[in-house]
Amino acid sequence: MMHHHGSVEVVCGSMFSGKTDELIRRLRRATIARQKVQVFKPAIDNRYDVEKVASHAGSTFAAIPVGSAGDILKNLDADTTVVGIDEAQFFDAAIVPLVQRLAERGVRVIVAGLDTDFRAEPFGSMPVLMAIAERVDKLQAICMVCGEPACRTQRLVNGKPAGYHDPVIIVGAAELYEARCRKHHEVPGRPE
Repeated sequence: MMHHHGSVEVVCGSMFSGKTDELIRRLRRATIARQKVQVFKPAIDNRYDVEKVASHAGSTFAAIPVGSAGDILKNLDADTTVVGIDEAQFFDAAIVPLVQRLAERGVRVIVAGLDTDFRAEPFGSMPVLMAIAERVDKLQAICMVCGEPACRTQRLVNGKPAGYHDPVIIVGAAELYEARCRKHHEVPGRPE
């Protein structure tokens, strides 16, 4: 079934906020509705399974790993009506015009990703994707320090907060990252 209008939905938030679970929930509903679904993820994200998107909670959905945004178009079937993209912050800037083009062709595009990096700064193309989307859902996790709602991702190096000048992209899970609230998020060396 083709949609009458394409659209862009963004599911964002910190690590451990349930972004991938929500993406998978929407993809499963589209599958139940007999829509042709294809899912893509950056090849760099091989934490749980190379050919599946996987949540920290254990939910999975078949996905095609790609090296760049352009590879999504190369692997897209002509009859696909719903496209899921996980970990969108890892894609190059070409992800934005690609998502726009798909939506203009009548495709429902569901994008999931971190809206901010471990420094709490906008991450990759996510801010632009959020701006062009018809729908944005920002999810929260639970702060690992105080139990309050968390909107930040804390990177840890040997159990201590990573410094501002550490590399932005290091793929990992609970061994490297924690969800933190604004009060308990720390970035040593942040310029004032």
